[in-house]
Amino acid sequence: MAIGEAGPGSARSGSQVKGLEEVMRGRLGRECVYVPSCRFGLFVALRHWCPPGGRVLISPVNDDVIFFVVLAAGLRPVQAPLNPLDASIDADAVPEEVWGSLSAVLTTNLYGNPDPAPELRSRCDESGIPLFEDGAHAIGSEVGGRPVGAWGDASVFSLSKHVGAQTGGILALADPDRGAAVREACAELLTPRRTASELTYAVRPYAEAAVRGLGLRRAAWAALGRLGLTEREGIRMPLRPDALADAVRSAPDLAAHDPWVRVDMHDYRLTPGPVRLRRVRRGLERLDDVLAASRAGTELLLSTRWARPRPGGAAQPLFRVPLLVEDRDAAIEALARRGIVVGYLYDPPLDDYAGAEFTDLSPAPEGARWFARHALPVDPLRAREAVEVLERSGARPAEPPEAPAGPETAKGPETAKGPEAPEGSATPEEPARGRAVRPGNTARGLGPPRD
Repeated sequence: MAIGEAGPGSARSGSQVKGLEEVMRGRLGRECVYVPSCRFGLFVALRHWCPPGGRVLISPVNDDVIFFVVLAAGLRPVQAPLNPLDASIDADAVPEEVWGSLSAVLTTNLYGNPDPAPELRSRCDESGIPLFEDGAHAIGSEVGGRPVGAWGDASVFSLSKHVGAQTGGILALADPDRGAAVREACAELLTPRRTASELTYAVRPYAEAAVRGLGLRRAAWAALGRLGLTEREGIRMPLRPDALADAVRSAPDLAAHDPWVRVDMHDYRLTPGPVRLRRVRRGLERLDDVLAASRAGTELLLSTRWARPRPGGAAQPLFRVPLLVEDRDAAIEALARRGIVVGYLYDPPLDDYAGAEFTDLSPAPEGARWFARHALPVDPLRAREAVEVLERSGARPAEPPEAPAGPETAKGPETAKGPEAPEGSATPEEPARGRAVRPGNTARGLGPPRD
């Protein structure tokens, strides 16, 4: 059943959906399709453009759910080298033979920091492959004079982050003529609306507000963990390689990968009801105010000694600002004592987490490992509190990594990109290539969903 079709209240829901799509069309200048989640929209896009067995360049510092969405679409993830200071894809460090083997590129725009979309767009055009943009964290960010999401053949956005609706997403299309086929694909994958799910969604904000007001968030998470009711042992969900291998053999198959794709959001493919759609609409009405506050908080955090500001003009309205600290676990504990819960951690990188059985390993993994180890994602809406806590706790900035020798590319090793580093700075300790690292053993905490 397509969103807004057949069923009680379907006409009203259909009208609400069209209104949400129109709002996002105005922001992006592209055809927009409302979807129940960012991850659902990404699966639809990958299946629409990429034949099974294709290879997709992705960031290793990303939510593991996105990794499993790529596998569910019948595709092979290929881990990209990253700039260690902001975890953006380092296109120049991707070997030419890798470029020649790809079926698509997927950006991450981690925390709202844009990947180099103009450069990636050019490389994709040269190779005749699609570019996909994951804008889950980047609904207000820009790159190359355009909004994030306006460079790819398709882009996906979460309406759970800046919008704050805890549901919904947008699949934006460069070619509006593809809209009908994409909507049909969405309709085939949606599950029917459930009254119980709508009621649970309706009361969730009030329950969460009560927990926050009583200062019980840490205790609640701890209790869930002791009861075995959480889906993550640490930052990464359990890989379960034997079961995953069985699922991969059946791909493309979303149902077979559902145990991984649904983590943190079991209603990711649920047909939305009026309660969800009204909350999304209210969130979009407040979005500009949220983006302005996020930009102000980002500017403050980027002015601190723990930040590595990106060159250029005004700050982006980041969803989280990745401060780079020497001892992240200690910083997380200090912030937690103030009631500031740190999430959206993606450590270890996906190739160290999943291993060579399920992904092509990065040709230059050091940058991703360093960033994943030291990044402390701070909510810019709580910037002043966070800065005060970090100052009082004596948090030390992470020492920049040495520029690695890097893989030999078509441009030669002498031109491989790497950050400048002071003499004597240490190279991060590296886990064995191709061997999965036990999830959760490099940092404490939970990694909330991207959508």
